[in-house]
Amino acid sequence: MKRDYYVLPPRLNRQEEPFVSRVMISLKTTFGLDLFSGLKKALGAFFAPKVTIPYPLEVIPLSSRYRAIHKLQRLLESDNERCIGCGLCEKICTSNCIRIITDRGEDGRKKILDYSINFGRCIYCGLCAEVCPELAIVHGNMFENASVQRAHVGFKSTLLQPKASLIEFSGYGSISPNADERMIKTPLSYTLQDSQKAAEHTQAKEENENV
Repeated sequence: MKRDYYVLPPRLNRQEEPFVSRVMISLKTTFGLDLFSGLKKALGAFFAPKVTIPYPLEVIPLSSRYRAIHKLQRLLESDNERCIGCGLCEKICTSNCIRIITDRGEDGRKKILDYSINFGRCIYCGLCAEVCPELAIVHGNMFENASVQRAHVGFKSTLLQPKASLIEFSGYGSISPNADERMIKTPLSYTLQDSQKAAEHTQAKEENENV
């Protein structure tokens, strides 16, 4: 088996060897093939094909499920805010970095006064997007959020999208395409389904008798 390195004898044994022998071992170690072997590895890596990209001039495409800076979505039909102020994202946040301030509006409904996320504490776990019942808070693809401040906070004015997108959000936190197929029905659903089938059968039987 070919060895790419040279193992020196223990220091105690080398001290007992003659001076000339120790000098020869040092010269062989210094000017031996080990030096050229290292240069060969370095030159091979230098002339190898590039595996990186010239960032920031070029950016690799991100996955649609990438978890980056959050976004607050709007409804497609009315452009109203999706967030209903339920506070589930604030409760489930393990980093305790989400704050929601709500109040009762003039129409008697809950109104979201402020929504803020402390990105200095956020760990981008995605729990807030998973638990949101209205698909209001999602993760976008803006990952360049370096800041010189310890507390880098995103407020509602920056997180809320200016208008609803014509394409339904497909990133992290969205509903999977086969969600209906994976949904497990409750016993009540089967009961209602059987009742509906029985009612349709009875109606069809009555129509046949009338004919």
